[in-house]
Amino acid sequence: MTGARRPPESLCESPSAHLTGSSPSVRTLLNIVWLVLSGFWLFLGYALAAVIMFVLIVTIPWGIAAWRIGVYSLWPFGKDVIDRPTAGIGSAIGNVVWVVLAGWWLALGHIASAIALAITIIGIPFAWANLKMVPVALLPLGKQIVEQR
Repeated sequence: MTGARRPPESLCESPSAHLTGSSPSVRTLLNIVWLVLSGFWLFLGYALAAVIMFVLIVTIPWGIAAWRIGVYSLWPFGKDVIDRPTAGIGSAIGNVVWVVLAGWWLALGHIASAIALAITIIGIPFAWANLKMVPVALLPLGKQIVEQR
C-alpha cells in the first residue's frame, strides 16, 4: 500500500453542510418545502407587523426590519444572518422597542411553528431552522442577511 486512501470530499463535510443545502438544487428544494410548511405563514406575521409599523410613521425603521426579515423567512436556506459591523447603541435601543412592540410575538410564532414541525420526522430540520430564526425575530436591528458562500 502506498498510503491511506482518503474518502471522497463529500463524505468529509459536516452533516449540517448537507442539511443547509450546499448545492443550489438542494437549497431550492428545502426552500420550497419550507415555504409550504411555515414560510408563508411566518411571512404573513412579519408583513402584518411591518404594515402596523409603517402606519405608525415613527416606527418605520422597525417596519423596514420586519419586512426584511419577513422576506428572509420566505426563503431562508442559502442565507446567513450576521452582525452588522456599523450597528451601535441606536440598534440596541431600537431592539428594546422592537421586543416590546412585535419581537416577542414573532418569536412566539417561530417557536409554535417549530413545535408543530418537530412532531413529524420530516419537519425536524425545519423546526431547527425556525428555532435558529428566533434570535433574529427578537433582535433584528444590527443584523444583516447575506447569501451563503
